[in-house]
Amino acid sequence: MKYLSRLSTALMIPILAATMFVASFPIASAQNDLIGPGDNPDLVSQRTGGIGSFRELALVMLNFFLSFLGFVAVMFVIYAGILYVTAGGEEDKVTSAKKILTYAGLGLILILLSFALVNTLLAAGVGVEPA
Repeated sequence: MKYLSRLSTALMIPILAATMFVASFPIASAQNDLIGPGDNPDLVSQRTGGIGSFRELALVMLNFFLSFLGFVAVMFVIYAGILYVTAGGEEDKVTSAKKILTYAGLGLILILLSFALVNTLLAAGVGVEPA
């Protein structure tokens, strides 16, 4: 289970670094737009789903990534529950299921905190509605 702890730490560091990097960009500047005067706005808008700034694009991508991590954590909770129910009194399986459930719960808490942090920092001041 130390592997899960190391994995969650290894995943959180790049997420926080990317959030801090993107949050350091100027809040409202014309240079921050993905669509410039020489671009075809219709084509760029179609390919990015109607997104016109780097902050909005980063917000969408990070929210997708955090949602995926949340899904994985929920799958671990379900796996731990199945393992716990089917343990049949074997103490090692019960202990393993409890550890998995503990780490998955901690992972969910970290993912929710990251989600709140990302949406607060990236949506601040640019008129982007939080997801």
